[in-house]
Amino acid sequence: MNKFLKYIPALAVAFAMTACQSNDEEDFANKAFIDASSMVNETIVKGSIANQEKTLCITLARPTEADIDATIDVNASLFDTYVKAYYANGDKTELLPADNYEVLNSKVTINKGSVKSDDAKFLFKDLGSLDREIVYVLPVSVRTSNIDLLNSGSNYYFVFRAGALINVVTDMSKKYLTVKWANDYRSVVSSMSQITIEALLYPREFGKTISTVMGIEGSFLMRIGDAGFPDNQIQIATSSGNFPDSDSNKGLATKVWQHVALTYDSSNGAWKIYYNGKLQSEGYEQLGNISILGNGGDRDFLIGKSYDDNRWFEGDMSELRVWNVVRTQEQINSNFYTVDPQSEGLIAYWKMDDNTTTGKVVDATGHGNDAIANTTLSFRNVSLPEAGTK
Repeated sequence: MNKFLKYIPALAVAFAMTACQSNDEEDFANKAFIDASSMVNETIVKGSIANQEKTLCITLARPTEADIDATIDVNASLFDTYVKAYYANGDKTELLPADNYEVLNSKVTINKGSVKSDDAKFLFKDLGSLDREIVYVLPVSVRTSNIDLLNSGSNYYFVFRAGALINVVTDMSKKYLTVKWANDYRSVVSSMSQITIEALLYPREFGKTISTVMGIEGSFLMRIGDAGFPDNQIQIATSSGNFPDSDSNKGLATKVWQHVALTYDSSNGAWKIYYNGKLQSEGYEQLGNISILGNGGDRDFLIGKSYDDNRWFEGDMSELRVWNVVRTQEQINSNFYTVDPQSEGLIAYWKMDDNTTTGKVVDATGHGNDAIANTTLSFRNVSLPEAGTK
């Protein structure tokens, strides 16, 4: 008797379910809906993201008895619906511009006897050019004339929002790196008619006579400070003299990320220093072609050191680059946090963001111009660009 009572609840549930299915089956319409676990597809845009193709299809609960034709296409009128239903974080939201997408295929078919259609295809283009302060939305919806649609599965939203471009940086306090130029690039760096050097810096403090960014002492060096020179002022030290002069007094700040860049063109002797993409200093020095090859020891191309160990950079570094072309102000201003490693003229690119290789920083260009650490590197987690910055 006890065993029988034990199974009564289970039998009752099974009976109820069977009865429910039997009563409703004739009234259950075979409706179409977008085949997705969520009706919002969010893409985090990081840097110069490549073109992306995305697909959508529709599906049924059970096989169709005839071919079903449908269209999955852009429906801009749903933008306000998205804002009301999903927009809750105070982000500025806009419709994705037409230049940033292309509908490759909007017409789909569920063949007789099937439950799923072929794919509608959407191509998203040049997403890295979008304003990082704005969330972009592209609504799409299903239209069909020979089957009903499930209301909750007929509209879909492609969403694009900016993500952090940099999550890890290298702490350079009392550390330095020695660049080992690959054989294929030794001749390139030994005689450069044009050069651009860039760095993203977070100085925690100054106070030393000289702090070093990168280069070669007595040849071509980007450093901060000098004797009789503000200890927070970018200076270019060369074999023919140093510039700008000590009256510039346009120093770097502490405890904030800032981008610095230097360009030099031997054809006219023009040099320029940019601070956060804006021209800080410029002049003319006939230096001839530049060599950053190095000849060993403290005369190698170094990052975070020049001449002696006391000239380290007290702070964090990221996005260090060397080019054998003169980058324009627009190019510099547009690529603080990332750049295509295969960019023309980029001969070395140390992102400083790989905390799995604590003994060296790999050249992101693939050219093999790696930077070897003098000691175990340490790292810091960040989220760059910071809110409110470009």
